[in-house]
Amino acid sequence: MRLTELLEEIEYECVNGSLDTEITDIVNDSRQVGEGSLFFCIKGAVSDGHQYAAEVVKKGARVLVVQDVVEVPENVTVIRVKDSRLAMSYISAAYYGYPARELKVIGVTGTKGKTTTTYMIKSILEAAGYKVGLIGTIQTIIGDEVIPAENTTPESCTVQKYFRKMADAGCEFAVMEVSSQGLMLHRTAGVMFEIGVFTNLQSDHIGPAEHESFEDYMACKSMLFRQCRLGIVNEDDPHVEEILKGHTCEVERIGFSPKADLRASDVKMISGPGFLGVHYQVQGKRNFEVEVDIPGKFSVYNSLTAIAVCSHFHVTEEQILATLKKEKVKGRIELIKVSDKFTVMLDYAHNAMSLESLLTTLREYHPHRLICLFGCGGNRDRNRRYQMGEVSGRLADLSIITSDNPRFENPEDIIEDILVGVRKTDGKYIKITDRKEAMAWAIHHGEPGDIIVMAGKGHETYQEIKGVKHPMDERVLIQEILEEDGKEE
Repeated sequence: MRLTELLEEIEYECVNGSLDTEITDIVNDSRQVGEGSLFFCIKGAVSDGHQYAAEVVKKGARVLVVQDVVEVPENVTVIRVKDSRLAMSYISAAYYGYPARELKVIGVTGTKGKTTTTYMIKSILEAAGYKVGLIGTIQTIIGDEVIPAENTTPESCTVQKYFRKMADAGCEFAVMEVSSQGLMLHRTAGVMFEIGVFTNLQSDHIGPAEHESFEDYMACKSMLFRQCRLGIVNEDDPHVEEILKGHTCEVERIGFSPKADLRASDVKMISGPGFLGVHYQVQGKRNFEVEVDIPGKFSVYNSLTAIAVCSHFHVTEEQILATLKKEKVKGRIELIKVSDKFTVMLDYAHNAMSLESLLTTLREYHPHRLICLFGCGGNRDRNRRYQMGEVSGRLADLSIITSDNPRFENPEDIIEDILVGVRKTDGKYIKITDRKEAMAWAIHHGEPGDIIVMAGKGHETYQEIKGVKHPMDERVLIQEILEEDGKEE
């Protein structure tokens, strides 16, 4: 592809070489550069791509897109822009032939609920006969191809590559999680979303490597509603008007509020052998009863949002009901059948806020005992450990403290930090460092009516120890525990 074709929608200055250059590939990772590549020099939190200019030229890069000065031979083209990240998004879209224009792109942003909501939307649309691609925290799905995720919202060149694959595979929709980081770093710049969704906003992702303040976090979320045709927002969230500040889209509201265009009412917590769920009435633009076999008020919000989105695409009530009744999302309050006497579930809750939300929700089902098994990741903020310990000690009847991803720390040291928080409460606890042993103990000591939550790992299928990711899937571990129990009988 000719370089001039890639630069059509950006402002730039050619400070070295020629624009009459043929490009074979576009990359932002120096390790992937080959003969004829265009390389984006991106200033990241960890490294600066400008430092690799000489290296990528030796590997065959013909064009560098930069925002700072670089020294390269005269035959290498250098395109200078104000923001190389922003330019990367537009150039990537051009390189892949503007694939988002061939899709209806639905973007979901918010502190919580993004993953479950996107899966619900995907499943309902597929039940209606549409072909749908998905980009999210757990994985990217394009037809039969499943690609494990590294970021909630990938870099723009990867997003555009996935869009192209989706369009070529015959997808009509792309449903994606749009993180605040993704918006801040222009990973979806230039994409016009058919629908943008706002789930909720809570104080999270504030810190040196993410957002400098809650106001910055909120402002980044709000960017989605200046690049979508329709915004569907949670009317009950106290920050909704700030999120909509400066919006350029039509707006539709969901929630429990009488002001909402699509409302939920008459919510009932339902349960049975090995399952928990919710039942509620949809009112407003549509009117029918819904049952979701995922517990909690947030399941009402997630499913109501999915109903609001899909209602714009000729989806029937029957298709919605059948889909939501069976919908399950890996590692998000994922119920694992172990016994008819007690309930076991896996969840990704890995900070104090998400753990408190989860345990508070499960308390509403009045369990005989609420048991919380969890650990904390190594080489992360130690305050998270104290906070999670205190939350579990306060809300669970029994906390089982174990290992998570210790990374380069000693698991025992991490557990001792968690126990600092637990001991601030009157909550009962035990410590079992080996996670499989801890899980086995929880299952073997389950009593009728118990809810046992295994938190922190969720969809993950590994345990990271000293830089190595060892295979560890809690679903597999539970199956092994049950099989080992059968052999002992």
